Amino acid sequence: MEFNVGDKVRTKKVHPCGSKLWILTRVGVDFKLQCLGCGKTITMPREKALKAITKKEEQ
Repeated sequence: MEFNVGDKVRTKKVHPCGSKLWILTRVGVDFKLQCLGCGKTITMPREKALKAITKKEEQ
């Protein structure tokens, strides 16, 4: 699956705010994701992010 900046994605685990939806703000060696529930931003390595993401949401 190919990801681009601005894609909305769903993760396996729920964020502490209760949301599973994230928006990608950086794609490369590291992925930067911003929670759509509370706005918190996290950075994770590409391998870990690809395991955590279950699917792309429709735009």
